[in-house]
Amino acid sequence: MKELTLELENREITGKQVKNLRKTGMIPAVIHDHGKPSVVVSVEYQALFHAYQTAGKHHPVQLKANGKNYTAIIKAITHDPRYNAVTHVVFNAIKAREKVTTEIPIHMILDEGNEVTPAERAGLMVLRNATAVEIEAPANKLPDALEFNGEKLVEIGDSATVADLVVPEGVTIKAEPEQTIARVVEPAAVAAANDAAGGDADAEDAGDVPSEHESTAEEGTQAAEIRPGGKEEKEDKQQAHNPTKE
Repeated sequence: MKELTLELENREITGKQVKNLRKTGMIPAVIHDHGKPSVVVSVEYQALFHAYQTAGKHHPVQLKANGKNYTAIIKAITHDPRYNAVTHVVFNAIKAREKVTTEIPIHMILDEGNEVTPAERAGLMVLRNATAVEIEAPANKLPDALEFNGEKLVEIGDSATVADLVVPEGVTIKAEPEQTIARVVEPAAVAAANDAAGGDADAEDAGDVPSEHESTAEEGTQAAEIRPGGKEEKEDKQQAHNPTKE
């Protein structure tokens, strides 16, 4: 991936006054640097949005702040759910060979020419129990994604687990190998589970409803993020599109 660089500005505005900063298109941010005093900064919204869309939380970005250069990963992005807009960002400074823990997307791959799994081609349904997994790896070896072969999902009860992920050298998966990431179920079972739950069934409920076929399918965080002052912030999973309107 092409190297990303963000120019950050020194920030003296804190507390409730940061809402005025956001009106100018700047987002309050902080850099945590291996136990040193946090660097309080701000970043231009559109530049941050581009960096987050490209790097996510699993690729290093280059930061320039107060005359210093940092290599960092985006540790936390906080949103205002009313406007679906970014309100705060936390960067963690890292070293190139330093091991970091982060979430990596899970991608399903298929044979050339196939757009869906064999199970789906047969009229069955594949439920995704996980779309990301936590890993530990040196910062310079963080992969874009981890993959598994969707061609193994053929019949009801077939599943893919963490153990099926293709793991590059130097990467350690933190999840249990038997954790299910995708499984095959019968559409009728999902519909029945949804009816039984009054329309609120989730993927795992489908495994509890009998179908006309026997199934052996297995049943399958939102982490608190750190902001200046040590308080916890919950990250909204929606993506930002526009700066907060105050």
